[in-house]
Amino acid sequence: MKGGGYAVRALHLLSEKKLRAFVLIPLIINILLFSGALYVMFNQLPAWISSWLSVLPSFLSFLEYILYPLFAVTAMLVVYYSFSIIANIIAAPFNGILSERVEQMLAGREVAEESWKELLAIIPQSIAREFAKLAYYIPRVLLLLVLSFIPGINLFAPIFWFLFGAWMMAIQYCDYPMDNNKVTFKQMLTLLKKQRMTSLGFGGLVQLGMMVPILNFIMMPVAVIGATIYWVEEHR
Repeated sequence: MKGGGYAVRALHLLSEKKLRAFVLIPLIINILLFSGALYVMFNQLPAWISSWLSVLPSFLSFLEYILYPLFAVTAMLVVYYSFSIIANIIAAPFNGILSERVEQMLAGREVAEESWKELLAIIPQSIAREFAKLAYYIPRVLLLLVLSFIPGINLFAPIFWFLFGAWMMAIQYCDYPMDNNKVTFKQMLTLLKKQRMTSLGFGGLVQLGMMVPILNFIMMPVAVIGATIYWVEEHR
């Protein structure tokens, strides 16, 4: 409840005048990329799945009823997470600046004006941190994929996927304020693990918001602001 509360409180700061410029760019990036993901899912996936199923020999055609939903869910996950990764890489420098401005505001300091020089300076570090997250994410998601096809264990796969998604949302967005404060990726993981339930509460609510149409467009800046409040009140 406490972790989820940080995401809820972020909604009140979303329209803050001092943050408006820093919220707008991640918001536009999120809308464009998630719109692209929805377009691919609704307009391209049926053709792709039909193409994949066409390679089945005629005597195995009865498997189409089993394989079609399996291919559909897998393809949707791949498209969704691929676009999410791209969105996070592109928006990372803007999210880092948004987090810094939120922290300034919460500390009662003057919120600095936007600076293109500052943005350009943090791009290499921001992208490097996104690839550190990918290196952490990929082997674990591959393991989950394998477990999802093991009879018996796969009954619990939706729970595992949700918990893992919540954990990754906490890592993804808490990284911005921690990176700004020179906390290494390894140190960040240690801090989040010390308050695992709070981290999962925050990440879980963000993940649920990402699943709701229209609401998912604003969840990126909401998550950045919420993670910064979490950092200031729990870790700084």
